[in-house]
Amino acid sequence: MIVLVLALAGGLGAAARFLVDSAIERRSRLSVPVGTLVVNVTACLAIGLLTGWLGAAADAGPLATVLGVGFFGGYSTFSTASVEAARLLLDGRGRAAGAHAAGMLLVCLAAGWLGLTLAT
Repeated sequence: MIVLVLALAGGLGAAARFLVDSAIERRSRLSVPVGTLVVNVTACLAIGLLTGWLGAAADAGPLATVLGVGFFGGYSTFSTASVEAARLLLDGRGRAAGAHAAGMLLVCLAAGWLGLTLAT
């Protein structure tokens, strides 16, 4: 049963990612893909909060798995961020690709840390 709930949560997370990313990209005037950045940063913040809140609870296993692995696993997207950086490189925009990749890593780490800090 947990596998089905996990799959459903992952699908819902992927749908949420699509909606958030699409809404941001429609409004963005920047020439770099900010929608994926926003999605990944909010996912890292949420996973940090979830880990802090549920990590100490002995009976939070299935809930933590469904939300963390399922929903936020489907919501976040490292592969899209990698493809976007590669596309920037192919377009001859090496600086933008490096800034996108390094910025994504640093901001996502900071968001995860912030989530853990706020939850504890």
